[in-house]
Amino acid sequence: MIVFAAITPHPPILIPSIGRDNVKFLAKTANAYGQLAEDIYASSPDTIVVISPHGTMLQNSFIINVVPAFSIDFEEFGDLLTKFTISGDIGFSHHLKEGLETKIPVALTSHERLDHGIGVPLYFLTENLDRKKTKLIPISFSLLDLETHFSFGRKLQGELLNDTRRVAVIASGDLSHRLTKNSPAGFNPKAKDFDAQLTSFIFEGKTEKILKMDRGLIEAAGECGLRSIVILLGILNSMRVRAQVLSYEAPFGVGYLTVNYAINN
Repeated sequence: MIVFAAITPHPPILIPSIGRDNVKFLAKTANAYGQLAEDIYASSPDTIVVISPHGTMLQNSFIINVVPAFSIDFEEFGDLLTKFTISGDIGFSHHLKEGLETKIPVALTSHERLDHGIGVPLYFLTENLDRKKTKLIPISFSLLDLETHFSFGRKLQGELLNDTRRVAVIASGDLSHRLTKNSPAGFNPKAKDFDAQLTSFIFEGKTEKILKMDRGLIEAAGECGLRSIVILLGILNSMRVRAQVLSYEAPFGVGYLTVNYAINN
């Protein structure tokens, strides 16, 4: 069963040992993560599924990462001390692969060290969970169209709802990377429109409009989280959920959106 769902940004600078004084510029996101941490703790998940845009990617196939234990660190960002491990849910991962592969292309991979798209959300959201008991399933999206990503989410929903495990699902991703002249991907005046439209559609539950967003606008935004979000929307499709936009801010020229989904099982 699905007991928790959220959209989370993944700026490494949010981690105090990395961002240091700059963390104060992400106060809204930090507070939103604090609320999510309380909610996921209350939901008592057995397994956490995280959809990340920064893992291994194939053009025509989705990927499930399967290893006995995953390691998370932030050495590439200059933090040599912050690190932890979390167990992989091998049995459930293979079950998902078997249930999905006849309907949609899914491949397995084995990478113990995880990317920051997974590491940042888990740093905050598993802080109060037992990382020795809580298990993880990392998923990478493909380069297929949005409709296929939504369909993949729909297929995942069937597998997750029909299982007795308590599952938390997290769509990790940032919005536009082109909001200001100091943005990491340069500036595009359409970037702000993309973030505004996507945030509004998520809050209003207008999934169809997200799937039909202008492709030129999406490309102009230089986003990394749209496909993660669309998979999550497929997973939550037809469920009794309500999107709560906890925060949005862009102090460094990248849109950071945090959304909690209230689930009525």
